[in-house]
Amino acid sequence: MTMDSARAPHTGQDGGAATTVQRPAPAIHPPRRPDARHAERAGALRLPDSTGGAPLVLADVLAPVLTVAAVPGLHLPMRVLPLLLPLLVLQLALHTRRGLYRRRLSPSALTELPTLLGHALIVWCAAAAGLASVGPVRAPAWQALLTAVAAQTAIGCAGRGVVHRVARHRAARRTRSTLIIGGGATAQQIGAALYAHPDYGMRPVGIVETGPAAVSDDGTPAGQVLPAQLPVPPTQLPVLSGHEDIGRAVIQTTVRHALFVAPGHGGAGPDDEALVRLLAEHGVRMWFVGQARGSAPTGMPPDHLWGFTVRPLHSAPAHRVQHWGKRGLDICLALPVLAVAAPVMALCALAVRVCDGPGVIFRQERVGQEGRAFTLLKFRTLRPADEHESATRWSVARDHRMSRVGGLLRRTSLDELPQLWNVLRGDMSLVGPRPERPYFVAQFSGAHPGYPARHRMPVGITGLAQVNGLRGDTSIEDRARFDNHYIDTWSFWQDICILARTATSLFRLGGS
Repeated sequence: MTMDSARAPHTGQDGGAATTVQRPAPAIHPPRRPDARHAERAGALRLPDSTGGAPLVLADVLAPVLTVAAVPGLHLPMRVLPLLLPLLVLQLALHTRRGLYRRRLSPSALTELPTLLGHALIVWCAAAAGLASVGPVRAPAWQALLTAVAAQTAIGCAGRGVVHRVARHRAARRTRSTLIIGGGATAQQIGAALYAHPDYGMRPVGIVETGPAAVSDDGTPAGQVLPAQLPVPPTQLPVLSGHEDIGRAVIQTTVRHALFVAPGHGGAGPDDEALVRLLAEHGVRMWFVGQARGSAPTGMPPDHLWGFTVRPLHSAPAHRVQHWGKRGLDICLALPVLAVAAPVMALCALAVRVCDGPGVIFRQERVGQEGRAFTLLKFRTLRPADEHESATRWSVARDHRMSRVGGLLRRTSLDELPQLWNVLRGDMSLVGPRPERPYFVAQFSGAHPGYPARHRMPVGITGLAQVNGLRGDTSIEDRARFDNHYIDTWSFWQDICILARTATSLFRLGGS
């Protein structure tokens, strides 16, 4: 069953069954640092404003409305105008899917024109089909449809061009503090470009050293400005090295952007998980300056910063609206499922009470988002000998003390149903990295560098690792990799696909 990923796993690939970990359990309750809480109260954790945002949505809404008003042959009766509302929603969904509302450093309406044309064609073909299905209303002629597609594309492109121009002027007037991380002399070149072109909305305030040596790729000491090559920056940018210095600079200068630069502006991406998490905690928007292979994941051409190829680094749901959208999805699905499952849960509770005695609900401390501890709820399938066994024993799947009722609940994953209450309380999400006990979080965080980064997002009942078979006795390193990939590529559609795959697996009795 895909809903429980921490029943009998181990930290390697050899398949050995672990029973009890012998090392003493350290107490770990990693709270947020006081400076991060202070920054959040002061508003420093708010994500940077995206370019365009609501104005882009308004421009895209006005385009079809103006097209209907301006194109001959599209004067529709008032009674069928509400039928066009779903098509407008379809257009906005298509634009969102292709990344037309994502923050770009060099937005261009001409670059977006092919996408706008394709989406207009889809929308108006759907409109023609919908109008033809309405009895007394005849679909517009194909000439009118082609004219409407061309008009909407032109109006939409012009509107988005105006929004982009206004956004660039606004960004130049309200530049945001920016850290440049790594890159040697390339970092200085990028700093000079940002000083010379404030319309990118970035104001460099420091360079972060990476690597063992404080020397750039051309032999120049890191952080030193070369007057002959880079005359634009008025002062030498301060050089930061330790994470404490970086955290202090992020708070004091209200850093909003971080540019990860590899020497020679090539490479795959940042490899300092702790630094990425530190910046993500403070709501810093992160970018990677490097050579992109092909187009962006959304199909849009790669972005650039004065000739340097740039792509965004997503460490969490990219916007507060998406965060609350995920929370809304959890509530909308968990409430009806909990109501429908209430009779089943009552039967499970009765069976546990009759066969295993009192203590129907099992409570266990788990580590959630940002290392915050919470109490996870399950139906009791085994009564541990003591609290130490409960906190440190890794596998109970084949324990002879488990009754038939407990084994059935585990095989069907019905013991997980009380976790829907954890979802409603906000401790967990339906989809996310599986939560683990503090004892093992401490061990895995030391053994696997990518493991702590999986706590960037709320933990979940099911997740991408579980639906790919990484449950039970499987590699923790592989799980952490899948969890971090899920966070980096999060979307509503991905959550829906994971929930659908989880629901399918419920009928396979795959729990352990």
